[in-house]
Amino acid sequence: MSDQRYRRHEVAHGALRAARALVYAVVGGLALTAIGVFVSVVGPVVALDLATPAMSAWWTVFTAVVVQGVPFLLLGTLVSAAIGAFVPDRVISRLLPRNPALAVPVAGAAGAVLPGCECASVPVAGSLMRRGVAPAAALAFLLSAPAINPVVLIATSVAFPGRPGMVLARLVASLAAAVVMGWLWARFGRDDLLKLPAAPRTRTGGGGAASRWADFGAGLQHDFLHAGGFLVLGAAAAATFNIAVPRSVLDVFTGSPWLAVPLLAVLAVVLCVCSEADAFVAASLTGFSPTARLAFMVVGPMVDLKLIALQAGTFGRAFAVRFSSVTWLVALVCSVLTGWWLL
Repeated sequence: MSDQRYRRHEVAHGALRAARALVYAVVGGLALTAIGVFVSVVGPVVALDLATPAMSAWWTVFTAVVVQGVPFLLLGTLVSAAIGAFVPDRVISRLLPRNPALAVPVAGAAGAVLPGCECASVPVAGSLMRRGVAPAAALAFLLSAPAINPVVLIATSVAFPGRPGMVLARLVASLAAAVVMGWLWARFGRDDLLKLPAAPRTRTGGGGAASRWADFGAGLQHDFLHAGGFLVLGAAAAATFNIAVPRSVLDVFTGSPWLAVPLLAVLAVVLCVCSEADAFVAASLTGFSPTARLAFMVVGPMVDLKLIALQAGTFGRAFAVRFSSVTWLVALVCSVLTGWWLL
């Protein structure tokens, strides 16, 4: 009886620690979001009084990107911690085919089940790699999850009313780009470029319920704090671009269909709009062609400054630079071909 009471005590203690970590993460995320909203309103006013309108604009963009990304980053770290603590390796291995060429499209299609943005997909992909999933499949999931989940597709249909072709084009182009990148990594990827994310330290050992709850709490704390710092760095880079490039420069490209598509693909990288909101931004760009706006929505969830920063912090800088560059090109080509076919 004493052993049973001890085990029950350990399970309860582990669950309490995990619940405490969850509460801290949720409360911390909500507090950070509230502070960001407050600062985004008050900050520009203070900046105008103390400095220049440019500083006010920088602060507005910076806080907007952070506030937009934190809730979905929290969602991603919750999923990542749950996968790492409660999903056995054998379950994941059974869900995906052993052949990487077949596992990539399955993982890409599975991205539809995670209703989050690119901030959420990075920690989840890292957790999948830690559990033995082939990097090619995990990377296909990383790229597809923010682009083809139901929330994003519904937002796209709302942003483009009466144009189901735009929703279908986004789904087809995004899934195609994710699968192609997974196959390219399976064929040409170099393991020395991919620094697999280290598993977070746990406070207990063994495989009991208490240990799993402790692992969940440790993983949640590790992933949220680690990825959150790189989210802030990416937001700062996006805000700097927004005030450094004059709008008159962008107007030069509006009238050229050949220049408009790569221009919006570049803007998607630097503006760092969340995938749940980028359709509304694309819909407002009425001076650009439908294919150019499609490229904006396909490239953004796969390659932007905050995502590059998150990838660099999770998988290594050498990987992030090379992988993001090729992803940008593949997403652009898939957008052009899909736009020519469906739009």
